Amino acid sequence: MSFADVNIQFLEAAKYTLGLFFLTLLIAIPLGVVICACAMSRFRPVKWLANTFIWIIRGTPLMLQVIVVMYGPGLIFDVPMKNRFLAALIAFAINYAAYFAEIYRGGIMAMPKGQYEAGKVLGMSKASVNGLVIFPQVVKKITPAMGNEVITLVKDTSIANIIALPEIILTAKNIVATYAIIWPLFYTGVFYLLMSGVLTLFFKWLEKRTNYYKA
Repeated sequence: MSFADVNIQFLEAAKYTLGLFFLTLLIAIPLGVVICACAMSRFRPVKWLANTFIWIIRGTPLMLQVIVVMYGPGLIFDVPMKNRFLAALIAFAINYAAYFAEIYRGGIMAMPKGQYEAGKVLGMSKASVNGLVIFPQVVKKITPAMGNEVITLVKDTSIANIIALPEIILTAKNIVATYAIIWPLFYTGVFYLLMSGVLTLFFKWLEKRTNYYKA
């Protein structure tokens, strides 16, 4: 199999990798906000449920979660999951929402109480304090951690091959098995490095943009 043919197949598979990546972020980022709000709620049952959920999701492997979402409905309810991409997306979105929720919570907890009190003294409403004072500082604090998680997500998309989703790694494995050549499997690293490199540059730029206190 020629180098050009391998690239064509990898580019075809990349639509699953990139689709899973971007849709996971689209769902997990706002879902993480909801989970974070529940985890910080003063209503104890909601807080307990949210923290238990986060503990379970963070304490079990993503690969296991993908398998459960893919095969669980069929085994438990006799309603098989037919869409492999949807199964992977559900598992990834839930997993990363839990991690994002903890990142958000850490950023919010790091805010000094004096920030809220100063806003009240200036006559600002709670919504104004949160939106104009707290939120920009939280974004600044969580940007490095969010960057790490997003870059990790790029590599984690390869886990979806466990349910035969034809992303880059599974495509490479099929080429290796069919043509008895090993180099395409190592060549997949180039695609992940390129995606990770772009994201690294983006988050470095974002960190500079949010560095409000730089002299």
